[in-house]
Amino acid sequence: MSDTKPGQRAPRKRPDPAEGGPRPARPSPPPPDRGGAASRPLAVAGLVAAAWCVGIGLAVLVTITLVGWIAAPRTALGPGLPGVFRTAVNFWLVAHHAGFSLPGGRVGLLPLGLMVLPGALLYRGGAWMMRASRTARRSRAGVVHVALALAVPYAVLAALLALAAATPAVRPSAWQALTACLLLALVAGGLGAARALVASRGRRVRSGLGALLRLLPERPRSLVIGVLGALGVLLATGAVLVAASLAMNMSESTALYEELAPGVVGGALLFLVELVYLPNAVIWGLAYAVGTGFAVGTGTRVSPTGVLLEVVPSFPPLAALPDPGPAPAVSLVSLAAPFLAGVVAGTLTIRTLPTSSAEAAPLWGFASGALTGCATAVLAALSGGPLGGGRLTAMGPSPWRVGLMAALEVGIAAALTAWLYNWLILRRTPEGATPTPPSRRRKKKPAPPKTPKPAKPAKRAKRTGSAKPAEPPVPPAAPRTPDSPPRPRITPVLADPLEFEEAEPVLAARKPRRPRVRDQQDEPPTTPDPDPEPVSEEEEPPPPEPPKHREKPRDEPERIETRGGAIYVLRDDSPED
Repeated sequence: MSDTKPGQRAPRKRPDPAEGGPRPARPSPPPPDRGGAASRPLAVAGLVAAAWCVGIGLAVLVTITLVGWIAAPRTALGPGLPGVFRTAVNFWLVAHHAGFSLPGGRVGLLPLGLMVLPGALLYRGGAWMMRASRTARRSRAGVVHVALALAVPYAVLAALLALAAATPAVRPSAWQALTACLLLALVAGGLGAARALVASRGRRVRSGLGALLRLLPERPRSLVIGVLGALGVLLATGAVLVAASLAMNMSESTALYEELAPGVVGGALLFLVELVYLPNAVIWGLAYAVGTGFAVGTGTRVSPTGVLLEVVPSFPPLAALPDPGPAPAVSLVSLAAPFLAGVVAGTLTIRTLPTSSAEAAPLWGFASGALTGCATAVLAALSGGPLGGGRLTAMGPSPWRVGLMAALEVGIAAALTAWLYNWLILRRTPEGATPTPPSRRRKKKPAPPKTPKPAKPAKRAKRTGSAKPAEPPVPPAAPRTPDSPPRPRITPVLADPLEFEEAEPVLAARKPRRPRVRDQQDEPPTTPDPDPEPVSEEEEPPPPEPPKHREKPRDEPERIETRGGAIYVLRDDSPED
């Protein structure tokens, strides 16, 4: 008896090495993971990524600091290499927008351009953790877990470095380092994790912000898109104001640069400092366009209502400030930027997700404007701050004034635009249907022209095996003219809807009876009709019926049979009898 079931292969016997057979091949190990940390928990992966980001950032800034230490007097950056390292750590903390204190006051006016370096490193670290870790597996909550696992050790390392780099002359703020590094790591690491999550699902994304928008619900996504559109308009306006002002005061900026005389290496470092402070200048231009303006020291003001300045620090980009007195008339055109930003915010908010309630559309538009005001307040706070003691304690725009004015101007314009745009969408939508965002509507492709189907051949007969011949095409009738003769009237003939085949005879037809002499004598003589009824040309006689198929009569007219001693004569009578 066999142990295998019918249709099942017999188990393959493995050769025994003791019997001299070949040894079985070992199974190949699984392919290694691309991230290299598939067996590590999320906390360990976060610690590794945080140390990697801190190390690379410090290495870059230490290199730049060494170049400055060689070019500048060596006592300016501290005594020896330990002083150079402390200076590099302070620069690294400044890149995270963590201020420090000096004997003469506190420094909080920090360049925003330096945040690009740690932000890019944290972005890459978050993406690496999402691809490599086994704890955060392809979910929206995994993005938050990855961001927290990266931000907590990164902030702790930043606080420890701030305590280690403190000196009597320069004291970095440990709590600011902890808070600033935690927030930056949460934002940058979360964007990198979101992009890695969306890319793992087979979708193509260009940035982490676009990936985050795909992961958000519909209504928050529409608000975020509206805020981003409004901020884009405001920042573009600020950049145009800064560029136009620098172009108009280029001669003064060149004179300040010649007074400083930094040299080749110093000039390159000065250009780098101007470049990293450029985002601060753009945000100051945004505050000017909103209407509140900004300050360049205590008791100063630069706004559309007027310019009041005193002694300005010798920094070439500050030469772009207007002269004291009335504001330039050309700059007043920028006051329309907040209302244009409100139009963009309201349109994008409703275009992304329209609402079926006409009363709710202005509320969502105003919400996007209020969020835009909050975002501008945060940017204003990051772009300004004290620059030592004395009259330089007030530098930059006021955060709460910029936020309040932007929220009112952008919010009102966004509310009106959202109500109007949503009304247009509801007007085009049929009653009872849910409005569809215009971005999701698909254009209907024009239907291709219908081609006539070819005529099918006639079905073959089942018994005879012959096919019905196809009728020839009828030529088109010639056009009628007044001189043409009248057409004859044709009586329509309706054919039977169903045609049946004639059944084959089972029994042979009887032989027709021969007419007798007596029957022929009784029949009256047939005479032709003298006046036959004429047949009209219009009416046509019906076609004669085809004669039915009859079998030929037999040659034997009579049959004689003997039954029980009697003789019977059998005759075939005709069907008429």
